[in-house]
Amino acid sequence: MAADSAEQFCVAEERSGHCAVVDGNFLYVWGGYVSIEENEVYLPNDELWIYEMDSGLWTMHLMEGELPTSMSGSCGASINGKLYIFGGFDDKGYSNRLYYVNLRTKNGTYRWKKITNFKGQPPTPRDKLSCWVYKDRLIYFGGYGCRKHNELSDCFDVHDAFWEGQIFWGWHNDVHVFDTTTQTWSQPAIRGGDPPQPRAAHTCAVLGNKGYIFGGRVLQTRMNDLHCLNLDTWTWSGRINISGEKPKDRSWHTLTPIGDDRLFLFGGLSSDNVPLSDGWIHSITTNGWKQLTHLPKSRPRLWHTACLGKEGEVMVFGGSKDDLHFMDTGHCSDLLIFQTQPYSLLRLCLDCIGKNAALLKNQIPCLPSKLLQQVLKKITFWAAVHHRQEKKAETERQSQLNAT
Repeated sequence: MAADSAEQFCVAEERSGHCAVVDGNFLYVWGGYVSIEENEVYLPNDELWIYEMDSGLWTMHLMEGELPTSMSGSCGASINGKLYIFGGFDDKGYSNRLYYVNLRTKNGTYRWKKITNFKGQPPTPRDKLSCWVYKDRLIYFGGYGCRKHNELSDCFDVHDAFWEGQIFWGWHNDVHVFDTTTQTWSQPAIRGGDPPQPRAAHTCAVLGNKGYIFGGRVLQTRMNDLHCLNLDTWTWSGRINISGEKPKDRSWHTLTPIGDDRLFLFGGLSSDNVPLSDGWIHSITTNGWKQLTHLPKSRPRLWHTACLGKEGEVMVFGGSKDDLHFMDTGHCSDLLIFQTQPYSLLRLCLDCIGKNAALLKNQIPCLPSKLLQQVLKKITFWAAVHHRQEKKAETERQSQLNAT
């Protein structure tokens, strides 16, 4: 493979605890950390990796402006073409700063802006929290972080304390709202229902006007409970009683909306510290979970990201295949794409042509120009897939030779 092709088919660096969002035909990835010689190294804060879904190509763009510090465990979400980053953990501790960057830049320059002229009170510093996006608002729940003595409340489960400075660490179950149109922080008055236990490394997803939460960790316990918050009336459902089988306890997993009434759960770390590779779909209509049986068992992921792409595809990027507490070396850079619904006929045709481009090289130039552009991107997509598969197989062969 030529050197320029190898560079063209590069991928975003391996990482865990990063942020990822989809806007248009692109997946955007920022932040996170890797392990180098048993040290946690935060990835550069001025790098934005962009994956084009049609061509399957990654590009890296250097960012400007008021850069966030390099962090892991931040909460990323997009509204109207802007990526917002809140919270996280860096070399100095926990953050409660909020930044945004316009992803729909006209000149190709991605410039961070720190939001400082806000009204209201932001959440206390924390990481491993989750967020619902609803009506141009960012609605944050939970996370692990620190509070001063005068900030202790029922929404905080204390884990540890530094008595000299009156600093407490622990888990949260409070709800905070940032209105992106008025630049205002607020805490809604919860009008009813039992809130979930404080937790971190849980996951959130929105369906309609309901914000769902699944799993997470508090103290030594990982959970598999499902709750929802009505984002109009601010009432909690309490623990939702599920009919039939359900996923096991976990943290560091993802939950992705895949339609009007379904949620896709993937991966995480189980209560017995096993990295998970299982996938489940929850139907709001039937109030039941169904495990997907066709997923590969050899691709576990935890502290990854999952975003909804085209035609019901869920794109899982990064994360670790190891238990991060005991063997923090298994960070990943591959993109797992899960098909959750049948593809359209056009998509199937484009994939067929892309995979068989060599056989159809004389016919492809005869296609109408608009269709030809789509086909050329599919040809690039499958060329990238084959290149990465060959490169991975070669790396595995080399590892086996070194082992013997």
